[in-house]
Amino acid sequence: MKKLLEYISRSLTENEEIQVQVQEQDGAKAYTIVAPKEVMGILIGKEGKTIRAIRALARARAIVDQEKVFINLLEKEAAQT
Repeated sequence: MKKLLEYISRSLTENEEIQVQVQEQDGAKAYTIVAPKEVMGILIGKEGKTIRAIRALARARAIVDQEKVFINLLEKEAAQT
């Protein structure tokens, strides 16, 4: 699932800085897509359609894998000094 989300996110944005973090929560997996500010608009899409489509694909994959998933977006912090 992590590789799928990385592939989709990086392909849509053409940005290799995107990372996907995984956490276990109450028997489900929470995937957080961490992306730079300049590509957040692309991932969210007009009226949120793109992120909804990404979540739908993740849910379909989760059904096959028999797991429950949550997909979140997080803006990557500016480079730390």
